[in-house]
Amino acid sequence: MIRVVVVDDEPMVCAHLRVILGGAGDIEVVAEAHDGAEGVEAVVRHRPDLVLMDLRMPGVDGLAATERIATLPVPPPVVALTTFDADSHVLAALRAGAAGFLLKTTPPQDLIELVRVAAAGHTVLSPAAMARLVATSSAGQRRRDDARARLRELTDRELEVLACLGRGLSNADTARTLSLSEATVKSYVSRMLVKIDCRNRTQAGLLAHDAGLVTEPDRTTVHETRDRKRQP
Repeated sequence: MIRVVVVDDEPMVCAHLRVILGGAGDIEVVAEAHDGAEGVEAVVRHRPDLVLMDLRMPGVDGLAATERIATLPVPPPVVALTTFDADSHVLAALRAGAAGFLLKTTPPQDLIELVRVAAAGHTVLSPAAMARLVATSSAGQRRRDDARARLRELTDRELEVLACLGRGLSNADTARTLSLSEATVKSYVSRMLVKIDCRNRTQAGLLAHDAGLVTEPDRTTVHETRDRKRQP
């Protein structure tokens, strides 16, 4: 059972998500919170497998709450909820430790599938949207220089793996792309996250974009990639 905490200041949104996710059979909304502070308390109390976090809330907003959750001893993945995929708050949330973001307009069945993907530790973020968010940030050349400096200790193979993360590829897709075993890719990712001081794959992917490793945005979403795999 995937245990989820929903944080949104609109009770109707919480009720909507509870109904959708509760109908999945393998997902349970264990708590609702209506601001960031309540959300952090709910996470500490219930120790969920995933947090769905609205970003724009009065009081303690979703960004501040995400930052607090990321400092917990064993933080659950936080997926930001937003209305627009170009929301400037999304980029800040990803840099604060969020594992991805979902639009509130995501169709119910897609939402269920993406919650499962996120709870399994994978990124739920359109690589194309990631590229747009990075492109609209104001860091410019200084951010690129800082990012490249953080990558100096990586080997050529680790840089290739990082570029795949920047494209939003799973471990399995990365393994096929680089002709490696999936276990080897997992080892590279674990070691690389320590070297570049990133909390998760999403932060590493953003760093890849900042450093210019991803030159042509991949427009395939996690969900579309999974659908292709199902095809004969």
